[in-house]
Amino acid sequence: EAPVVRNAPDGARELAMLRWGMPSPPAFGGPPITNIRNTKSPHWRRWLGPANRCVVPFTSFCEYADTKPRKTPTWFALDETRPLAVFAGIWTVWHGVRGPKSAPIDGEHHLFGFLTTDANADVGAVHPKAMPVILTTPEEIDTWLTAPASEAMALQRPLTDGALRIVAQGRREDG
Repeated sequence: EAPVVRNAPDGARELAMLRWGMPSPPAFGGPPITNIRNTKSPHWRRWLGPANRCVVPFTSFCEYADTKPRKTPTWFALDETRPLAVFAGIWTVWHGVRGPKSAPIDGEHHLFGFLTTDANADVGAVHPKAMPVILTTPEEIDTWLTAPASEAMALQRPLTDGALRIVAQGRREDG
């Protein structure tokens, strides 16, 4: 579970703990989907309205460099102080079994995932395939949470090159 900010039924914003991993398309029946790229898919379109949009707070995020013999974790942030920022996300209510295999939980779950887009130069040097959609201003956050889908989806784009910094690489030293 992780904190997200979403629109409450009364229109106010609320902080809620949701489980990471949206339902996969029923035709495929795969594992939960954490990162959403193809927002034109009918599977995702139903959750692109303001009622199902959320933002996911973070201070840094990890991508893995394809190094041998093991992949190298590389942590990105807006700068070395790791200021708070948010990913653009979507959420839904889902019924079924979720949680760890050691302690599965059956019932109603509030699930979320976040959008991805093409990688900018910063992330692309480590993980060329994609990066999270990052919102950095109050105006972008407000647009994501309230605007019509056509306007909000314009935010599914990479940050400008140079907007992110590598703040850590390799195995944790404190763990």
